[in-house]
Amino acid sequence: MQVRPILATLNHHKLTTLLLMLQVAFTCAIVCNVVFMIAQRVALTSAPSGVAENELAMIENFDLQESGDLIARHTADLAALRAIPGVKAAAAVDALPFNGNDWGNGIATVAQGPSRLVATAFDGSPGELDALGLHLLAGRDFLPEEYISVDSAHGYAGIDHVPAAIVTRALAERLFPGQSPLGKPIYPGNSPARIVGVVDHLQRPSVSTGGDNEYSTLFPMRLDTRDVEYVLRTGPGQRQRALRDAAAVLDRLDGNRILRNPQTFEQLRADYFRRDRTMIGLLIASALGLLFVTALGITGLASFWVQQRTRTIGVRRALGATRGDILTYFQTENFLIVTFGIVPGTILAVAINLTLMKFYELPHLPFFYLPIGALALWMLGQLAVLHPALRAAAVPPVVATRTV
Repeated sequence: MQVRPILATLNHHKLTTLLLMLQVAFTCAIVCNVVFMIAQRVALTSAPSGVAENELAMIENFDLQESGDLIARHTADLAALRAIPGVKAAAAVDALPFNGNDWGNGIATVAQGPSRLVATAFDGSPGELDALGLHLLAGRDFLPEEYISVDSAHGYAGIDHVPAAIVTRALAERLFPGQSPLGKPIYPGNSPARIVGVVDHLQRPSVSTGGDNEYSTLFPMRLDTRDVEYVLRTGPGQRQRALRDAAAVLDRLDGNRILRNPQTFEQLRADYFRRDRTMIGLLIASALGLLFVTALGITGLASFWVQQRTRTIGVRRALGATRGDILTYFQTENFLIVTFGIVPGTILAVAINLTLMKFYELPHLPFFYLPIGALALWMLGQLAVLHPALRAAAVPPVVATRTV
């Protein structure tokens, strides 16, 4: 198929060709970025939390009594909770992945040095690792003598006076690339906390599309606060019963408290990502709608041109052109139009992504999205033009003589 006659024909229809090219260009730019945002959100909502999600249940506890030994009260609560049939472990924590209770600290690797990054502090009672089901890659759990109260751990510069820390693998690789982090100090405040263990994954309570969602630290804290969250790790299929029993047990121990939000970890995760799932649905609908409108534009223009060129097609058929020649002509013409739209569309896609990076902290658009977007539009164009092209190929040679 010779391209020059097709280009000459398109040159006679500059305005309609230009409008279709612009439509393809904007579709390419928008769809590439929308698909990238969808992929980011899907990856975000499906990222591993690091905890034993299918075994965890939580219940919030708020003590109404202000006086008294809160640590002793929580210790008694946990002993009673661990005695519930089906409960394998229990702990009092102040934060969980996806619960939004994100307390971040700047982390330095030298005394009085600048913060290298911000990491979430997960404070919890003895048994937190076992209760959450965290996978310890290296090192050990905290020793009983390393636990201190939350109140004594905090100084003017934030978390301070903490003897030990457990960090995620992502945080360790960022702070100490190519080295073992065990035994090395980090500074969440003025005093060092020595790394004693490394866990595989632990998502932060508040996540984003950035690359720091697993910058997490665990500190050995006894929570001397009125508001704590009890985490229960149970056997399969026993969480709902364990939650009912937990509420009854805690009420019997001390009714002067408020128990809130009994839920499984799956419910916690689903609630946290509800808006993200809605956004994913809206982005998919907008991308499909835009592609549908573009396909309609291609089909409509091709149908119009088939109608306008009926006599020309008949003449070509009379001169020996086969149905395949006519079909190839319209498909090649559409391929050229879509290509002329894709070229500026990819440039516009990069420009839109740079704008989103500047104002909305979206990551850089990977290059491979551009050829994938181009391939999708080429395929869409060929499918959209197929029906009009088949109609054109069906025009009989006798049409050439009807208007003579």
